[in-house]
Amino acid sequence: MATPPRLVPLLEQFDFARERLTGRLAGPLMDSGNGVGIGVTPLGDDEYFWEPVPSCWSVRRREAGPGPRATVLEGSGDWGRDSAASPHPFPPPFTTIAWRLSHLSEMLALRADHTNGSRSLTRAGLAVPGDAAGAVAAFVSAAQAWHATLLTADDAALDTVGYSAYPYGSDAEDLFVDIVWWVNQEVLHHGAEIALIRDLYRARQP
Repeated sequence: MATPPRLVPLLEQFDFARERLTGRLAGPLMDSGNGVGIGVTPLGDDEYFWEPVPSCWSVRRREAGPGPRATVLEGSGDWGRDSAASPHPFPPPFTTIAWRLSHLSEMLALRADHTNGSRSLTRAGLAVPGDAAGAVAAFVSAAQAWHATLLTADDAALDTVGYSAYPYGSDAEDLFVDIVWWVNQEVLHHGAEIALIRDLYRARQP
């Protein structure tokens, strides 16, 4: 099936964002923006869990319970991501790389499933990685699933309200093309945040 022309730039933007974030996390090289490759040290566990300020939200061992101002650990398995019932705490807690990667991977995997998959995945049923390598792999897998989902969308799908049945957003009220745009913004802005935290970690004082 041919990709609808108006989806092409959105798909290209998503692929740029996911590939750039993956390069920033896993290396061995990333594009500096002007075509020059810059060496990247793969994300390690200490950096993955690094809390630049007190009382961060992060990914934690389930037996340890939620972190400050969190009331639940989302996900399944031995690890979970700090969260709380709406309305969330204000001001929002600063979140670690672990939290942000888990959030992105969950959003991508669940939206792919609730668009052209089983429409059965839930936050509670999705495993949360407890290490950096596992988190990067989960992001790559989830991003690939969303990319594959986009390739199945035709013009009619883009104009369908509720084409994505993702239960944790406004998908039931929005055109699918608007959801595609929103997912791109999520990957772009969280990717930039993760890159900045990596810069701060590298530049921190002993």
